[in-house]
Amino acid sequence: MPYSKFDRTRLDIKRLADRKNKVYIEKDHIPVDHQPEHLSERGYQLIKKTAERIRKARELNRSVMLTFGAHTIKNGMAPTLIALMKDGWVTHLATNGAGIIHDWEFAFQGESSEDVRENVNLGQFGIWDDTGFYINLAIIVGACEGLGYGEAVGKMIKNEGLEIPALSTLYEEARRKMENDPAAAAGAIDLAGAIQKFDLAPGWMEILHPFKEYSVQGNAYALGIPFTGHPMFGHDIIYNHPMNHGAAIGRTALNDFLYFADSVSKLEDGVYLSVGSAVMSPMIFEKSLSMSQNVEIQRGTHIDNHYMLIVDLAESDWDWAKDGEPPMDNPAYYLRYCKTFNRMGGEMHYLTADNRDFLLALYQKLQS
Repeated sequence: MPYSKFDRTRLDIKRLADRKNKVYIEKDHIPVDHQPEHLSERGYQLIKKTAERIRKARELNRSVMLTFGAHTIKNGMAPTLIALMKDGWVTHLATNGAGIIHDWEFAFQGESSEDVRENVNLGQFGIWDDTGFYINLAIIVGACEGLGYGEAVGKMIKNEGLEIPALSTLYEEARRKMENDPAAAAGAIDLAGAIQKFDLAPGWMEILHPFKEYSVQGNAYALGIPFTGHPMFGHDIIYNHPMNHGAAIGRTALNDFLYFADSVSKLEDGVYLSVGSAVMSPMIFEKSLSMSQNVEIQRGTHIDNHYMLIVDLAESDWDWAKDGEPPMDNPAYYLRYCKTFNRMGGEMHYLTADNRDFLLALYQKLQS
């Protein structure tokens, strides 16, 4: 007897405009010239060292990767992230599924961050039509077009809409690609299924994003800089919506993982920054670096001169660069993300800091 599945079509899905939010991007964003407030002297010294390594990486045309958790977006740091891209200091940005969502909601309605406790109690947490409908649809369209997860959403924001193909066009594409490119054929069929299920008209679907100047992924798409999304199934509110499509998530997220791995493969003399991401960043980094080393070893080379700075709020006085992995009776041993990065070769440092203070100080040091 097969397991029973929850039927999402039974949900009472409300308009995003009816949701109370806690963060308003026009009021709560942090300007790039805002002064950091709580950095230690050691923090400033590490940031100076990091800025020097970024300058060197730019001179050598090597990767400078910035990965971050969703709070970096919620904390109003979009202006600094966008400035780092526009001024040529970073070559790749990556976040989790929640970071994609907050960035999109800011671009779409200028506000984000609902009250989780209150809305779970009301049976309403994450059950919002606009977020679930548009982000999922962008991903399904993007999967059909061969795009990545963040790339698909960034394209929708930048262009303020989506092109919905005619069903006949998708069926013909599926037939044409069935033998030589079955994955592309399946993507076309998936999009056709969504169009039928939601009775979508073919042609241009306008989706205005009046606050898109604050969108990191929209600006990244416009600049041609990879902004990759690395979701986990069931972790994000878009999974509550009937438009959600697992195969499209998988196709676009896999593309983003491979974009990410390609940037990691160019990290010799490069820089990797991980800011407030205790799970996503270290987990995808270690697999990407292993694949990259595999290819380098076949060429008779090795990635050894990569610089990693890990930033989070957890206190730690342990010097990972000098003393290596701490013993099990030291609390620093249980900073799992530090352990992971410390095992990745190269040079690794850990900085206890708020993401706002770190990013502001780094950008200002790079500009000085």
